[in-house]
Amino acid sequence: MLSERIAEHLRVAMRVNPGESERRSWDRSLPVLARDLVDAGLGQVEMLVEYQLPLTSKRADVVLAGVDHDGNDAYVVVELKQWSRAESYEDDEELVLVESMPGGPKLHPSRQVGQYCEYLRDFVAALDGRQLGGVAYLHNAEDGDVLDLLGQVTSEEGRLFTKTRRGAFQEYLKTRFSEAPGAGAGDRLLESAIRPSKQLMRLGAEEIKKQEQFVLLDEQRLAYDLVMHAVKAAHQADSKRVVLVTGGPGSGKSVIALSVLGELFRQGRTALHATGSSAFTTTLRNHVGKGTKRVKDLFKYFNSFMAAEKNSLDVLICDEAHRIRETSVNRYTKAALRTGRPQIDELIAVARVPVFLLDENQVVRPGELGSPAEIRAYAEGQGFTVHEVSLDAQFRCGGSAAYEDWVLRLLGLRGDGPVPWQGDDHFRVEVAESPGAMEKRLQGELDSEYSARMTAGYCWRWSDPVDGELVPDVRIGGWERPWNVKGDRAVGMAPPSPMWATAPGGFGQVGCVYTAQGFEYDWNGVILGPDLVIRGGRFTAVREATKDPAFKKTTSPQEYDRLIRHTYKVLLTRGMMGTVLYSTDEETQGFLDGLVG
Repeated sequence: MLSERIAEHLRVAMRVNPGESERRSWDRSLPVLARDLVDAGLGQVEMLVEYQLPLTSKRADVVLAGVDHDGNDAYVVVELKQWSRAESYEDDEELVLVESMPGGPKLHPSRQVGQYCEYLRDFVAALDGRQLGGVAYLHNAEDGDVLDLLGQVTSEEGRLFTKTRRGAFQEYLKTRFSEAPGAGAGDRLLESAIRPSKQLMRLGAEEIKKQEQFVLLDEQRLAYDLVMHAVKAAHQADSKRVVLVTGGPGSGKSVIALSVLGELFRQGRTALHATGSSAFTTTLRNHVGKGTKRVKDLFKYFNSFMAAEKNSLDVLICDEAHRIRETSVNRYTKAALRTGRPQIDELIAVARVPVFLLDENQVVRPGELGSPAEIRAYAEGQGFTVHEVSLDAQFRCGGSAAYEDWVLRLLGLRGDGPVPWQGDDHFRVEVAESPGAMEKRLQGELDSEYSARMTAGYCWRWSDPVDGELVPDVRIGGWERPWNVKGDRAVGMAPPSPMWATAPGGFGQVGCVYTAQGFEYDWNGVILGPDLVIRGGRFTAVREATKDPAFKKTTSPQEYDRLIRHTYKVLLTRGMMGTVLYSTDEETQGFLDGLVG
């Protein structure tokens, strides 16, 4: 059966196990489309079924590949719907309600296929100057059953045809394709280079320009100029150069990244931004690409380049590069890509100038290996020139280099051990007598229109919501609060996990390192849990106290000790104006009181 063959291919090639409903849709829809092609005399047009959009996990139902009447490659994206009855949702032109289909309103199919076309134009080089059409085909629906949907078609990349219009659909196909074999066009699409289009880069430059309200200073400007010089030199010499930008929290790494990205786009260079953090990438997409989905697509993840063509980009900006992992493989990875190839090799290979911005003291999970030494050794081992800039300036923590130094000494990451806090006119450090007192102190700053968040070590269980409400898992004495939301959907007034640090409503939950890393807020509350305690004047890691699944089996005691110190280093350096501390351990609380005074 056709569906079994497609399912087997997806299982082997993409590690996807299609459900029964998806298989039924193939058996019911694909023969209809194939018959229409044959009846139109276009039996040699290729059907690329379940075509995966590049650098995403999204799949288009079918891409038709053939030759137009001038002998050029031509393509049509087809979204197949088995709907028999549908109507507009509350007069919204982009949303529809489908009879007998649960889950609430759906995206208008013409809008859906139009977005697929737009994305393909933005990233598939083979489509430069080629014909690309988009069709939503409701092959079970009569016109009278979907009248609300028919008036929403506005472009050649969002045509809509029904069962009533089957003849018109075949005539449409005849205008797009000749009778010539489409195998070559299909192969060229599948083998095409993947890179952002010039039109998309122009749009990205305009959007980033709107966000540029910063000035690069000293080492920041040096890093920016060094990247731009490397791009020019690599292009002239047809070579590859690697740029390393290192710096502590708030030293301006992400400011540099956006400045470089915007200027590259204005110059017509091909570039993408990538991170290993869902929260950070989501925030960048929402901030820089707000209201512009195409610009959001310029922000990728480190595991997006497993099958990317070598040197297909001028520049790849790897922000938060301390999150680089050993490999990009996860449970969704295609079998053909499970080669054991290092993720760092993928990131270096895809661009003429790979740029890595990182803080090696922010490696907080097992398997993260982004460090200047690792990246330099790998790049130089491949024969590539490496340039490195250290950002010594401190722009987070109120510009207080003294506070960052105090934190590093406190955690045993620098110097001979903890030292008393001597104070700084630009930054406050306080110790709260209880978590309730901490929350009250921070609430006062919120009431004064400053931003504030509470974070903690991962020492309490993290439950799923119950009856649509977060569970107050973080319990200390009589005080209890929930963790931030686990997923990317809001729960009540609590924002989605990627937006916890920046969206209204985040103060009501306790954040963990995975949602706090990469962000900043004015006032920072940190609860030190029983996973890191003072014994004999020095911090001692207690592996048994952690509830983080990442640490359960995969780390040695030495590795756990290093990572938990890095975790608290991240948590303690999120504030721009001040940090309020509290420890659940009595000895540690007393020690902090003594240091801070």
